[in-house]
Amino acid sequence: MADDDVSWYISRGQGALADRMGIEILEFDEEHAVARMPVEGNTQPLGLVHGGAYCVLGESLGSMHANYLAQRVDENRFAVGVDINATHTGSATSGWVTGTCRVLSAGRTITVHEIVVTDDAGRRCSTIRITNLIRERK
Repeated sequence: MADDDVSWYISRGQGALADRMGIEILEFDEEHAVARMPVEGNTQPLGLVHGGAYCVLGESLGSMHANYLAQRVDENRFAVGVDINATHTGSATSGWVTGTCRVLSAGRTITVHEIVVTDDAGRRCSTIRITNLIRERK
């Protein structure tokens, strides 16, 4: 991560839920963001990563990245999620899952990000799309 990207991310924080779930940021820049989350502690009764946990990882990455892009334009701008959808195509049972977030569209008022979540073997577990609305503080 570039120093200014790291400084922005650290000053912003990732939020209590992401902290509680053990999400760790690995890469963060203008083009993408990558984070990982432990499987342990984020499973449903069968021992698979809970679908909601995949969504938390995806929304954390997509919303944080949308806010980063909005504030690079104007410090008074911020992003709020308005839509998220996820398709779970695999299940991790141990180790870590890694989310890679990329910008699909970054306009003046709307951003759309895709987050691909993979297991330690690189198998796709979930594909998440999040739309954020860019607002201005009054």
